[in-house]
Amino acid sequence: MSDQLLTERRGDILLVTFNRPEAHNAMTWEMYDGLVAACEAADADDEVRSMVLHGAGGKAFIAGTDIAQFREFSSGADGVAYEERIAAVTDRLERVRKPTVAAIDGYCIGGGLVIASVCDLRIATTTAKFGAPIARTLGNCLSMNTYSLLVHHLGPARTLDMLLRGRSIDAASALAAGFVSEVCESDELDARVTETTDVLASHAPLTMWATKEAVRRLRTASIPDGDDIVSTVFGSEDFRHGVASFMAKQKPTWSGR
Repeated sequence: MSDQLLTERRGDILLVTFNRPEAHNAMTWEMYDGLVAACEAADADDEVRSMVLHGAGGKAFIAGTDIAQFREFSSGADGVAYEERIAAVTDRLERVRKPTVAAIDGYCIGGGLVIASVCDLRIATTTAKFGAPIARTLGNCLSMNTYSLLVHHLGPARTLDMLLRGRSIDAASALAAGFVSEVCESDELDARVTETTDVLASHAPLTMWATKEAVRRLRTASIPDGDDIVSTVFGSEDFRHGVASFMAKQKPTWSGR
């Protein structure tokens, strides 16, 4: 693992830390690759009974993908390749045989929302914020797999409201939606997570794996292809303008082209 993504065995837990607090733990390609490696490590170690993901710094779980990397994109094909790469990472996390817990403190935005969505359980602090404000920031879109995840966990109406209005929801709303299972103060988060992993460690591993796998298969059974959608949006003038505006800290002016 790199310094940007840390893994540590703590008893029967594999702890994964997203470690770019100066950038609100925005994900680099290296961090995505490191997350896949952490999943492989969890499955290879019979002593690991659960996997916990959290962000360093206390201000963010993950605040999306590092936007600077999008400056390399020049066509819709780049967008399709990017979303395929993200889908491969989230699919590997979703397939981990051990229960996964997202410990969310602060921003859980964009790619962070996606990673939290593929964890089995989510515990959040009162400061947590959830959203994907791409309609007002970058002008990109999500993959069909990611849309499926959000609709699966939040429902179509709340997903549309969040994405079309580009707004975030707080921890209380996420709890009401069933997206998170518990909300606590920041100084209680570690204890709540430990209580949860202790329970998981006492349960039958194969029963938990079967439950995870059955739910995954139900969710993914009828996801349609959406490469044409991704290619159209990532290949647009609006997306290139959105990235440039974001990097320049300016408000974009959308053209619809």
